[in-house]
Amino acid sequence: MGEVALALRDLSGGNPSSLHAEGRSARAALDRARDSAAAALGADRTEITFTSSGTESINLALFGVARRLTKSGLVVTWAAEHQAVLGAARRLESEGHPVVVAGVDGSARADADAVPRGAALVSIGLANNEVGTVQPVADVIARAHELGAIVHVDAGAGPRWMPIPPGADLVSFSGHKLGAGRGGILLVREGVRLDPLLYGGPQEWGRRAGFEDVSGAVAIAVALSVCVRDRNDRARVAGAQSAMLRQLLQQMGGRLTGGEAQLPNFATCSFADRRGEDVLLALDLAGVAASSGSACASGSLDPSHVLLAMGLGLESALSSLRLTTGYATTEDEVSRARAILSTVLARTGVSA
Repeated sequence: MGEVALALRDLSGGNPSSLHAEGRSARAALDRARDSAAAALGADRTEITFTSSGTESINLALFGVARRLTKSGLVVTWAAEHQAVLGAARRLESEGHPVVVAGVDGSARADADAVPRGAALVSIGLANNEVGTVQPVADVIARAHELGAIVHVDAGAGPRWMPIPPGADLVSFSGHKLGAGRGGILLVREGVRLDPLLYGGPQEWGRRAGFEDVSGAVAIAVALSVCVRDRNDRARVAGAQSAMLRQLLQQMGGRLTGGEAQLPNFATCSFADRRGEDVLLALDLAGVAASSGSACASGSLDPSHVLLAMGLGLESALSSLRLTTGYATTEDEVSRARAILSTVLARTGVSA
């Protein structure tokens, strides 16, 4: 009930920086949201920065730190990271920052030993957003800190199902991945300095100027608290649900992707003789929402950069299928999706 009360009180639309009653009410709601998010993450309230999205949180972390570095400091990431990370890295490179984009193995797993000497800023995902591979974040943090580098963790995928390993200097969260809709959080540990992307007022501890989105902050704080509270139970349920889907995909001729260390709600594969969009359209018409690659690249005819980085050929990359169970997915929904998937795959020519 506490989370519900937090979500419903004092969302008057007032400016939290104003001194009138509506502004004070909005400020109180924003403060409670910040305290709630900090408690869920084991952080100080001054370490919580609310943003408009996970992408903005990633960009604020990478640009904010890198632009304070000397141009000799390496920015390091991996080839299967989210496009928000890779896009920021490409932009930083165009500004003169040396960038290293390391390769990954056949399950999209990064190697901590790929962090080279001279690294100043390292960005690693908690888990891959397309195939669900859990990354060796603790090893990367240890390696980077040994070299004196700052570590950013992209926690867009994964925080519903697993905790963030300790030691990261910056952590980005995405509201819609937590079930909160739009919004984001950047956790900035004490002592880390970064330049803002937006200049103006002193909001968000001087890290992000502008009128704060109070309702968005409240929503993501509530969602984060609920996810942390229910994480273990939901991970067990999601693991059982996606295991049924993975078993069917294998039976129908799919090649599973993502490796053994995988988020519990992922079922991903590729089919040797089928384009992914053909299966996706058939599933959509039958009432099952699936995807091929990242939603951030939807509408593009290019193959998934993650699957290519894993070493899959062009045809295999274009035949990918990603199914994920949600936080509120029921057993009945999984059973119905499994029956529909079996019918669709058989009809489109995939045989066991």
